[in-house]
Amino acid sequence: MKFKKNRKLKSHHPVVLITSTILAAASVSWADDDADPLALNYHLMHPGEDSRPGDPNAAFFLDGTYHLHYILRTMEGEEKSFAFVHVTSPDMLHWTWQPTKLQQSFTGHGMFSGTGFFTKDGRPAAIYHGRLSKRNHITIAKDRKLSAWEKPYPIEVKNADGSETDIKRHWDPDLFLIGDTYYAISGGHEQPLFKSTDLKNWTHVGPFLSHEPDDVLLGEDISCANFFPIGDKWMLLCISHSHGCRYYLGDWDAEKEQFVPETHARMNWPRADQGPHFLEPPAWPLPQADFFAPESVLAEDGRRVMWAWLSTLDERIDQKTIQSLPRELSLADDGTLRIRPLRELETLRGERQFFEDFEVKIGPGVWGKHNLKQITDLPGDACELRLTVDRSAAKRKRFGLRLFTGEEKEGLPVIIDPAHRTLQVGTTKAPFAVADLPEGEDVDVRIYIDKYLVEVFVNDRQAMIAADLDWRSGSGVTAYTYGTTTTFKTLEVWPLKPTNQGYHGARKNKIWQPN
Repeated sequence: MKFKKNRKLKSHHPVVLITSTILAAASVSWADDDADPLALNYHLMHPGEDSRPGDPNAAFFLDGTYHLHYILRTMEGEEKSFAFVHVTSPDMLHWTWQPTKLQQSFTGHGMFSGTGFFTKDGRPAAIYHGRLSKRNHITIAKDRKLSAWEKPYPIEVKNADGSETDIKRHWDPDLFLIGDTYYAISGGHEQPLFKSTDLKNWTHVGPFLSHEPDDVLLGEDISCANFFPIGDKWMLLCISHSHGCRYYLGDWDAEKEQFVPETHARMNWPRADQGPHFLEPPAWPLPQADFFAPESVLAEDGRRVMWAWLSTLDERIDQKTIQSLPRELSLADDGTLRIRPLRELETLRGERQFFEDFEVKIGPGVWGKHNLKQITDLPGDACELRLTVDRSAAKRKRFGLRLFTGEEKEGLPVIIDPAHRTLQVGTTKAPFAVADLPEGEDVDVRIYIDKYLVEVFVNDRQAMIAADLDWRSGSGVTAYTYGTTTTFKTLEVWPLKPTNQGYHGARKNKIWQPN
């Protein structure tokens, strides 16, 4: 194995062959926040106390600034309510908290999920569900800093003949503009579509979807929806409460005023300890909600970027309101979705460790065995790893890394398994197969570690998350192979600079605290 580094490291553990999952512990100085040891370094996280739910909402790019809102559970007198906390950023990484304007003392009701949009004359606006109001509502910003809003009003829908509709429930709306017509959808098991030319007078069109794909379960709802063009298709980003974040790709039928889905795929999968059964709200936590309640924005340069609320990764952080890393979404030439980490994350990199051409060996004639080799130690509690394996070396191989390995710790697995055509991160498994990659494309695994939180991106085709609340008990990065020797092409490791200065400021000034 060749090891290159951009600087002299203070300490470097030699690479050793280890024949069991017991690994030598390494010493790393973890940068804890004494007041809140679970505070993260570069993920967006609520700076207050317990705050569940934390759905991201109403995202905009305006005059060089990104705006995002997220739900905050609060109190209105002696009653529970929900507000939209407002954060701003120049790069979707460094966030500053703003005064909370969208709250019950202004709206007259608690605020549940919706989305942001622009009016025909370019004003930022939000559509959302008014808690206990039985209606979805619209509010329009008075300025481009979102520092004041017009009083919200409910969406009242009529049939084409002017009669009352028989729509029973309204929740989790989305609004989009096609030509000169506003369209809005409401969440549920059957999603109604409404239209308007002035945002005031709304007509019921009919069902939003022409049909459901075969891999959508009967009983799944569409909620937290976000509908937008991507490439030459339309994408519906959403959840079902039973199975978490998912998406549809398809076409808009202008004549029928309907979305015609062609494919459907999931962005969330159950961990081994999560049950498969739907729990009716308000039962909480939901069974499969690790990656939940998405929201997206169109960036300054035209990129489509999304976040999701990390809802149920571990019971010790369930109440923390943590957002995923921003993910860039795009369509490849073959019409399939590409999911990439936000490119601005590369600006956080420190000095690089570089390893190349290292092997994890299995002796000749040995079958049904695995082996491990510790490669390095994590350079702290905020870092990025990038592993590449030559396509020919990856063929029919089960291989990967284990993170946070230590003397008494096997570590968190990041494993590609051709037998089941899966990528495993922690105990979660998602569809991925090296055999599906184009010929000549190497395996490319990017891993982001933020204390206990791990996000993994593989060949821009699959992305997963996991949490290890025992992350401080080991700091090793260990390569893994099963059945036969695997040669790993490169491993790059960077420490990442924190972006949480605004978080620490907001913990002190509490500017976000609703009235």
